[in-house]
Amino acid sequence: MQLLLGFLLAFLIAFLAYCARSLSLSGTCAAILVGTVIFGLGGIPWAVLLLTFFVSSSALTRAFARQKSALSDKFAKGGQRDAGQVLANGAVAALFAGLHFFFPEADWPWLAFAGSLAAVSADTWATELGVLNPTPPRLITNGKVVEKGASGAVSLLGMLSALAGAALIAVLAAALTPSIQHTLFTSQFLLITLSGLLASLFDSLLGASVQAIYHCPACNKETERHPVHLCGAATVQIRGWKWLDNDRVNLACATMGATVALLFFL
Repeated sequence: MQLLLGFLLAFLIAFLAYCARSLSLSGTCAAILVGTVIFGLGGIPWAVLLLTFFVSSSALTRAFARQKSALSDKFAKGGQRDAGQVLANGAVAALFAGLHFFFPEADWPWLAFAGSLAAVSADTWATELGVLNPTPPRLITNGKVVEKGASGAVSLLGMLSALAGAALIAVLAAALTPSIQHTLFTSQFLLITLSGLLASLFDSLLGASVQAIYHCPACNKETERHPVHLCGAATVQIRGWKWLDNDRVNLACATMGATVALLFFL
């Protein structure tokens, strides 16, 4: 019955997101799958964390759209999330919600779940708000000044946004932890926040070093888009591993968030 209710809730939310153009058709199907597992096997606390991430990230994608429109050629995809983006952000969380079903008395699936969502939340907040930093960002690897929206770039506003995104998930996770003692609230909040922040920095490190980055000869700009840029010109790879696109980097970020949370817990 809980799984059925989870499916119905996931279907309703994904359908509304599709109508609002936050999800593509493939993204809607993937969101129903991820939501069913998390809502159905996890329950209300797990659903709250997932919905908090999804709603906040969707809202930030739409916020300041005019200021961010000039950077759309930098990113691999637009604001309408497809199946690849949904699974990259939610598959790890769904995995630990499934493990919670088999280990209902254990604490580690919940902490890893929260760590993964804190990671993708931190990364999304940093991406959406970091580009509004008044000064150009710098590459996390060598400090070189680069254009706004460049993969692997960090800024003060981006770092603060990442911290806020991770903290939002962390405070809810600590508050919703079943039968948590008040003395453990602060430690769990810090654990999850730090997991999300470190994972977002790992995401930036991958973006600056091994993520596949391309060049548009017509626009003379670096981009994540391939094989065709927004202008219609074919893009040429200039660095990174060809198979490591932005979705796989986001998946690595979510995995790192869960892993760091588990290591801290152990």
